[in-house]
Amino acid sequence: MYMVKKLFLGVGFVLGGFAIANAQKYSVALSAPQYDTGVAYLTYYYGSNMNIQDSAVINERGMAEFQSDKDLPPGVYSIVFPGKRFYYDFLVGSEKHITISVDDTLNLFQGTKVEGSKENELFEKYQKFIAEKAPMLQQEREAFKKSATKDDSTFHERNYKLLNAELNQFRDSLVREFPDAMVSALLKAMKEPDVLSPTPQTKEDTIANYQYYKKHYWDNITFRDDRIIRTPFFLPKLERYFRDVISPDADSVIREADYLLLLSRTSPGMYKFLLNWLTDEYYQPKYMGQDKVFVHFFEKYHSKGISSWLSEKQLKSISDRAYMLMGNLIGAPAGQMVMTDRNGKRVSLYDVKAKFTVICFWDPNCGHCQKELPRIDSFYRAKWKAEGVKIFTVLTDNVAIEKWKKFIDDHNLGDWTNVYETREQSKAIEGAGKPSYRQLYNVYETPTVYLLDNEKRIIAKKLTLEQFDEVINSKLKNTVKQ
Repeated sequence: MYMVKKLFLGVGFVLGGFAIANAQKYSVALSAPQYDTGVAYLTYYYGSNMNIQDSAVINERGMAEFQSDKDLPPGVYSIVFPGKRFYYDFLVGSEKHITISVDDTLNLFQGTKVEGSKENELFEKYQKFIAEKAPMLQQEREAFKKSATKDDSTFHERNYKLLNAELNQFRDSLVREFPDAMVSALLKAMKEPDVLSPTPQTKEDTIANYQYYKKHYWDNITFRDDRIIRTPFFLPKLERYFRDVISPDADSVIREADYLLLLSRTSPGMYKFLLNWLTDEYYQPKYMGQDKVFVHFFEKYHSKGISSWLSEKQLKSISDRAYMLMGNLIGAPAGQMVMTDRNGKRVSLYDVKAKFTVICFWDPNCGHCQKELPRIDSFYRAKWKAEGVKIFTVLTDNVAIEKWKKFIDDHNLGDWTNVYETREQSKAIEGAGKPSYRQLYNVYETPTVYLLDNEKRIIAKKLTLEQFDEVINSKLKNTVKQ
């Protein structure tokens, strides 16, 4: 089944030229009599942005020309007219000289013709067929909704399916006849996998449908074709796959990402696009445990110099973030902390024996901490203490010692392990070249909360207290079953 998607999209601008190695002159001539002044832009789709390839001043006769001694990469392009209110999308294949003419007596889009481009001739052929069939499809759809009898609904449903089959056959024939055309690449990119079981009856049917859909999701896209990344269709398909189709489990994401990157290794543009998007997508992951995905990208790709196109500032941001996450991945042993309690006694995290340990990094001057610590205590006294949970809190501002002590006393938190790092301890760690607790636990805001198991492995972090409670309950139930 194909999805119909309109090409004319209004999006924001991002400045960014596209460097191409092969120097072949291109020209795109524009004739728009509606305009006698202003600047027009030649733009191309790239991800969620419309990037500026070139700009040209429109003269008093409504003429402008975009030209360069560099090749124009294939993809979906737009002419953005003066004022940036109107856009016209067109296709670029291997053509070097294209003319776009707007008939000033007609609607801006209806009266636009593209000459010198076989790609746009095919695209116009496709659009004409769609324009003929789309109203008929809509008519049958509406008639089906208004059907008063079963015979009527069956009749309109059959008509709709026949029209849709004609539409699909036309698209398939276009793809077969012109397999290397940009239009064919777009039509294939928009095509969704067939449904294995249109009316699943059992849970097994539903699972089989999902597995089939996932297996065939990328059937119509080749990751060795850079043209696809310069369309408005590829990014939404990529986003849907990683956000909705595959499991959010970190190992599943890593396996899928590595496979797509492997497929695209011979296509520099696609490879760059994928690695950039994946790194950005998991820089601030949406699910706990996906930090592992970002660290994987750093260790396997960025740290090996593969992403040489990134700036020094970008690479530093990636490496700094990866090093902040390495020590606190889910399932990893918690970093050791040896600090000082209010009586000057040295206390080690690993000396705290408990079925579960909640670590909370906080500051008495932090308004959110002032609200959350009493809530932690409520959970602790209501159930956590009886379930074998102990609380280990770390003061992040060692200047606020007196405020820290007063807050502990005022809220009766004395049966927790409350510690801070003295200046001497901080200097000793720095002098030994060891990571600070802020790096070990990625503490860039307060409060920051972790949950450890009885072996001090990290099992949850940066959740709500209700979510931490659910994790503890789940772990306890699993223990009982075993």
